[in-house]
Amino acid sequence: MIITWQGQSCFKIQDKVGSEGITLVTDPFDKSLGLKLPNFEADIITVSHNHADHNNTSAFRGAPKIVKSAGEYDIKGVMIEGILSYHDESQGKERGSNIIYRIEIDDITICHLGDLGHVLDNKQLERLEGIDILLIPVGGNYTIDAKKAVEVISQIEPRIVIPMHYKTGDMKIDIDGVDKFVKELGIEATYEEKLKINKKDLPAEDMELVILSL
Repeated sequence: MIITWQGQSCFKIQDKVGSEGITLVTDPFDKSLGLKLPNFEADIITVSHNHADHNNTSAFRGAPKIVKSAGEYDIKGVMIEGILSYHDESQGKERGSNIIYRIEIDDITICHLGDLGHVLDNKQLERLEGIDILLIPVGGNYTIDAKKAVEVISQIEPRIVIPMHYKTGDMKIDIDGVDKFVKELGIEATYEEKLKINKKDLPAEDMELVILSL
């Protein structure tokens, strides 16, 4: 599997490279962020909520299947479960709902938290057991901040953590950069252009922090 960060909460997840592989995209953003828009063919797109920096599904070539609500989906052998959560700490009264996605692809289980705005309840946690790779927002203001992100990580206990939704370069959004989160989590980060990993390569004991570059 190859995971490439496109910026904000958007990732390109490939189970194989080539004509027979599956490409899944999470939370595609529009030009309002000031980031370069991704431009490639996608098979599946997940959307956590209907904000312009997370739902630009028209940016991709092909005829992707779009998942944007809670429920269970089997698309081309990729198992996806959407779990209802909220964009704030007031059960959506401020910013609405948010869908957490549990994605099983290439024998690896990924959790994409979208724009999560709160720590998880027991019902949500039950559906997030056995997460290998956690994609978690850390920038605050519109989502959980660094401190709350660390709390959510301790709830889920993934093998690998990849932060997202933090400020990079000249992004036009008022959120923190990633350094605050790295300091709060307190473990040494590995910096990669992309994460290439197989099931057998997942850490067996200590959790790893991977920061992907744009």
